[in-house]
Amino acid sequence: MGIMLQKEDDLNEELTRKISADLRAKMDATQNPVGDEKTPDFAEDSEYVKDFSKTGRFAWVWIMLTIVAVVALIVLGLQKGGAN
Repeated sequence: MGIMLQKEDDLNEELTRKISADLRAKMDATQNPVGDEKTPDFAEDSEYVKDFSKTGRFAWVWIMLTIVAVVALIVLGLQKGGAN
């Protein structure tokens, strides 16, 4: 009985490996490599974004200032609410 189960498990493992290999091959065949010249980059080629520039060098400064301002407003709101 154990020999029959062992053979069945081996067949299942082999079938699983074949299916996985087939699916991997199909997936690789359908995917285009990144940066391929044949595939258009709709974000870069779009008329909508043609005149926009990339994020500046100091964008992180504006992000940090915004975060500090929001935190300051929250702290002031909590202090004002606690005084009542």
